[in-house]
Amino acid sequence: MSSVAVLTPESFAEHRSGLKGQEMTGCVPEDEAYIPTYLEAFPPLPEKGAPGEKTGEPVSVWGGKIRPIKASVITQVFHVPLEERRYKDNSQFGEGEEAKVCLDIMQRTGAHIELSLAKDQGLSIMVTGKLDSVMKARKEIVARLQTQASATVAIPKEHHRFVIGKNGEKLQELELKTATKIAIPRPDDPSANIRITGTKEGIEKARHEILLISAEQDKRAVERLSLEKAFHPFIAGAHNRLVQELSQETGARISIPPPSLPKDEIVITGEKEAVALALSRIRAIYDDKKRKTTTISVEVKKSQHKYIIGPKGNTLQEILETTGVSVEMPPLDSGSETIILRGEPDKLGPALTQVYAKAKSVMVVEVTAPAWLHRFIIGKKGQNIGRITQQLPRVHIEFTDGEERISLEGPTAEVEQAQAQIQEIIKDLLVRMDYTEVIIDQRFHRHLIGKNGANINRIKEQYKVSVRIPQDSERSGLVRIEGDPKGVQLARRELIEMVQRMENERTKDLIVEQKLHRTIIGQKGEKIKEVRDKFPEVIINFPDPSQKSDIVQLRGPKNEVEKCGKFLQKIIADLIESSFSLSVPIFKQFHKNIIGKGGANIKKIREETNTKIDLPTENSNSEMIVITGKKSNCEAARERILAIQRELANIKEAEVAIPARLHNSLIGSKGCLVRSVMEDCGGVHIHFPSEGSGSDKVTIRGPVGEVEKAKKQLLQLAEEKQVNNFTAELQAKPEYHKFLIGRGGANIRRVRDKTGARIIFPSPDDTEQELITIVGKEEAVRQAQKELECLVKNLDDVVEDSMVVDARHHRHFVCRRGQVLRELAEEYGGVAVSFPRTGANSQRVTLKGAKDCVEAATKRIQEIIEDLESQVSVEVAIPQRYHRAIMGPKGCRIQLITREHEVQIKFPERDDSVAGQEAPPQENGEVSPEAEFVARKCDIITIAGRAEKCELAKAALLALVPITEDVEVSYELHRYIIGQKGSGIRKMMEEYEVNIWVPQPEKQLDVIKVTGLVANMERAKQGLLDRVKELQAEQADRALRSFKVTVSVDPKFHPKIIGRKGAVISQIRKDHDVSIQFPDKGDEQQDLIVISGYERNVEEASKAIQQLVAEWQEMVSREARLDPRTHARIIGARGKAIRKLMEEFKVDIRFPQPGSDEPDKVAVTGLPEAVDNAIDHLLNLEEEYMLSVTETETLAAYMKPPSRYGGGGGAGVDDSSGGPAKGFVVRDAPWNDPGNKAPDMSSAEDFPTFGTGVAPKQASAWGPKKF
Repeated sequence: MSSVAVLTPESFAEHRSGLKGQEMTGCVPEDEAYIPTYLEAFPPLPEKGAPGEKTGEPVSVWGGKIRPIKASVITQVFHVPLEERRYKDNSQFGEGEEAKVCLDIMQRTGAHIELSLAKDQGLSIMVTGKLDSVMKARKEIVARLQTQASATVAIPKEHHRFVIGKNGEKLQELELKTATKIAIPRPDDPSANIRITGTKEGIEKARHEILLISAEQDKRAVERLSLEKAFHPFIAGAHNRLVQELSQETGARISIPPPSLPKDEIVITGEKEAVALALSRIRAIYDDKKRKTTTISVEVKKSQHKYIIGPKGNTLQEILETTGVSVEMPPLDSGSETIILRGEPDKLGPALTQVYAKAKSVMVVEVTAPAWLHRFIIGKKGQNIGRITQQLPRVHIEFTDGEERISLEGPTAEVEQAQAQIQEIIKDLLVRMDYTEVIIDQRFHRHLIGKNGANINRIKEQYKVSVRIPQDSERSGLVRIEGDPKGVQLARRELIEMVQRMENERTKDLIVEQKLHRTIIGQKGEKIKEVRDKFPEVIINFPDPSQKSDIVQLRGPKNEVEKCGKFLQKIIADLIESSFSLSVPIFKQFHKNIIGKGGANIKKIREETNTKIDLPTENSNSEMIVITGKKSNCEAARERILAIQRELANIKEAEVAIPARLHNSLIGSKGCLVRSVMEDCGGVHIHFPSEGSGSDKVTIRGPVGEVEKAKKQLLQLAEEKQVNNFTAELQAKPEYHKFLIGRGGANIRRVRDKTGARIIFPSPDDTEQELITIVGKEEAVRQAQKELECLVKNLDDVVEDSMVVDARHHRHFVCRRGQVLRELAEEYGGVAVSFPRTGANSQRVTLKGAKDCVEAATKRIQEIIEDLESQVSVEVAIPQRYHRAIMGPKGCRIQLITREHEVQIKFPERDDSVAGQEAPPQENGEVSPEAEFVARKCDIITIAGRAEKCELAKAALLALVPITEDVEVSYELHRYIIGQKGSGIRKMMEEYEVNIWVPQPEKQLDVIKVTGLVANMERAKQGLLDRVKELQAEQADRALRSFKVTVSVDPKFHPKIIGRKGAVISQIRKDHDVSIQFPDKGDEQQDLIVISGYERNVEEASKAIQQLVAEWQEMVSREARLDPRTHARIIGARGKAIRKLMEEFKVDIRFPQPGSDEPDKVAVTGLPEAVDNAIDHLLNLEEEYMLSVTETETLAAYMKPPSRYGGGGGAGVDDSSGGPAKGFVVRDAPWNDPGNKAPDMSSAEDFPTFGTGVAPKQASAWGPKKF
């Protein structure tokens, strides 16, 4: 492509819309019936100049240097011909590698890229962004989308390692230095060719460096010849032809450093004779040129140097080839303008002429034009500027963002012609276009734009103007409007009116606790959507959760804001009232009864009291049930839960009158004192009234005996507090606490009885684990403190003792990872007990710790030994098939028996040979007489422990043996008991811990077998019978619900009975608890509606339907004629306006379907008076909306003349004549030539698909798309 249009995003903001209905003077004929030529309607993309063409302009757009510009945002358009495209698979344009590469480049550089495909399969690329981003993107596009040159250089295989260098450092340095990619074959590859990929200049540099490295390592002759850099072009010749011929003639390899490399050393390698011959030839050329040549210096403007150099230095090579003169150019980054010509005197003249000709072949001029006019100069889709670049392809036109100038660069004659055309366009635009600026407070900007740009796009479309609203980051209030003078003024007036309306709005802040925000908004915003629908003119803004703010902002008309504020405050008050919470302590064993079967009890309490009830998890130690809701409802729910507990157990509730001032001291620090009382009295619950209530009543709840005990202790404590309330604290290591308390609390009870003081140890949740609190009379507290300090001091005195334990008992103490030793250490103040190692012939056991602890531990060990020596073994014969059931999940049942009876239980090895044999079933707990049980070795379970405890454990094991019993259940109910996918029977089995077997359906037996433990059997049988009763009751209920009545209703009323989205019929079904069935389309009797349910409910539902029908029969339906152009506005967005109208007048309004024969007929149905009122209102609305419609159409007719959009030609045919439109007509089309035919529009070959765009969805630099 021989020209590049550098365009800014501002210039293209509205290129898609262009100047609709307006033509530019001097560019397009003013006659509205003008038929454009094919080339005007479909201008071709400019083509790349032929290679080797001796012209002053760059051969490729990539070869020329982009002129520096001051603007921060620019747009550049590039063209990649088909032959230079790297990816040529066009089957899915926009989805292949080119799209991926462009997306990657956009992410890496921040520039915006758009691709398009020309008919010749060339690629047009538009890059928009900041200058540095565009330049980076351009560089990457060249490297990744355009094929790059590559060359190979052959050097001996053994020299490759010197090119690579140590750890590849030399190769990396070479690639970085020359900006190329160098591929060296692997050691196992026999090839000696090194491939270089990159720019031509880089390839030459890399090739030279590689040959130098090879020459240095070559054992053949190497000559280095230092000659002045100025004479290198004469030795190399034009386009390096001379040095190539010399190399071919002599057979020597000649390496001349490229012009960009500041070296004057020429390296010659090869055979000695060849090197010597090449050396002499080069010296002869040098001496000849040194003797014959002279130089002249000329001054040429720096800006013209690039035209003398030409693309990739081709122009300099052409001058050298035609005249034999070398032109030495100063570096582009230096300030020098001096050019030196070196050659024979008689040839310097022609060379100088060529230099001046090349320098003056291109000129640069600037045209002054207001920056806001740039996009209008460019035109719709760039068509105006496209005409100029098409006629004058060698002219480069550059628009600079924010500056009032346009730069033109190219051949002098063409630049002057382009300048004249652009000035004529500017003159015409200044006459027909205008702009204005309005200062609008920045806080209104986003409201002017509207959601997704709805407001601003409407104004642009309606008034055919461009509106520029500054970004928030600019902190500017200046809004600029450009376009037709009349449209500019109308748009300005509308914007000012919108701002005035917004200034009259009111903002109100509501203080709402942040924890309530989520509840007010609702799941997926459903609740707040209802509020917004109720108050559509009010904007409700909630703060971001991270701001921790309680302010909810309302903005809108004053009255609506007030109403919305009151409505929200009512919702908040209800939420606060419903967020009251109280905790009820319930004994853990009764939680499952409060939940009830399948959650029935708790569900019923929740529904009837309208509260939320949360129970602790099964593995939690908490007994608190939390109730949330309104205060009165919470208290009612608490009473019902407590009533269940009272019914289930011998629970007593007592009240004690204790002065409120003593409550805090009785509770103690963090509740430690009252907790110690509850623990002493078997876990009773003690409830103090809330602080500040002034109540003296303390409630105690629990078993009768324990309640009395707790009452006595509380009164005693209260008396002590009143008489003498003294507290002391004592520090003791946590490991001493268990020893101080003693087994079963013996030690601490002895101190309490002796002194009368209360001693409180910290709970596991307390932070101060070493703090022991003593409460009571001062004298008693002092005495208890003294005794405890004495005990602690003794514990701190560490002693070591030993005792003899028979070796056969050692295993008992150290087995199970030393569990017995750990228990001893915990119970006796951390005493350390050491047994001799396994295999050591010793019976001595060492104990180390506090003296009292050591003595107590020694005594306990002796007790354990006595137990071990008195142990016996008892065998229990239980069939192997029951062993797994006896063990329970993870052996929990066996662990419970061993812990409870202090025995050890050992199960035999499993015998798989008998495991699969069918054992005779047990019926009703007794073995069938025909199969008497014979014990085998695998059936014997051994119990070890004290004789009396072994017997108890044996009885417990036998009680775990499951039995089977039959329960009589009618065959018809079996499938209901099983439930969907077996869910019902699984639930019963889990609840009662039994196995339930239902016979196969084909047997049709009325028996269900239940297998389980004796303890669970009765409960399971009763549960099964209860389920049978429920099912029988459900059957009876179904029979009652099957009552049916048929009601005859005219089919025209059926849709009204159903209602919008089934609202009416759903409400009738809900109110009367009935099923209502309408006739299907194919039924003969279309008027019959079937109602089924309880007889009384069915009759009431029938009456309700008949009453509705009677009301509708009184209604009338009338027609109103409304202009179809007003229908959309009357209906409103998503039907909101028409729904509001129907609710207000209590009527039904039906608009005609699209394509109806009578598009203006609107049907209104309702009571006569309401229908008349509704029609009058509709006619008033029509009259109001028609004024706006007429005004819009008049403006549209002015902006879009009929000849342009109606297909009219120059013959003056009127659009209203009803004649068919001619479509789009062009002159001089290719298919008008003899032998050609028009392209097939349905052919994918003639009209190929472009695919999808590669850029992400964002605002295009070409501006918003217009329809």
